[in-house]
Formats: sequence, structure tokens, C-alpha cells
Amino acid sequence: MSDKLLEGDLLLNIDQVSRLTGVRKSTLRYWEKSFEEFLKPVRTESNRREYRLTDVDMIQTIKRLIEEEHLTNTGVRLKLKQFLAEMKKNNVRRRPQQY
Repeated sequence: MSDKLLEGDLLLNIDQVSRLTGVRKSTLRYWEKSFEEFLKPVRTESNRREYRLTDVDMIQTIKRLIEEEHLTNTGVRLKLKQFLAEMKKNNVRRRPQQY
């Protein structure tokens, strides 16, 4: 996932993302630490989190893997690594929600 912001990127704050995804803010903060190689919200100068749409997709994917596939955090990391390796191998750019 690229950390570069493009002009015009839509950024959402943690409250908006929590309401949109149904994931508590404390869980979002925890997932940011637990899945740091996959979930990297942008930080403002005042250190507030701002999420891109790709971050929201990743959150929804993590939520699905935990709730529907009953994976542990380790299982989620392994699954996400497999997805990224497959994408790189096939030179495919997909949003995480498509897995």
C-alpha cells in the first residue's frame, strides 16, 4: 500500500471510519498496531488519523476475516500476505475488499 497521497484523495477521520465500518475506534487503533504493514492511516500535523478509501477497504477485509472466517490476528496477517504476494506475482492492483 502506498503512503503517498494524491491530490483530491478522500480522507476520513476515525469517527467517520468507525461509523462507516461498524468497528469501534479502540479496535481501529488496536488493528493499526496489530496489522501495521497493511493498515497505515495518514497522520495530520496534530497526529490525528486520516483514513484513505484503501484503508477503509482493508479494515472491512480484516473485519470479515475475523468475524466470518474466524481467523486469529496471525491468520489474518498470513492471509493478507498471501493476497499481496498474489497481487505482486500477477502484477494486479486490486482493492483489498475484492478478496
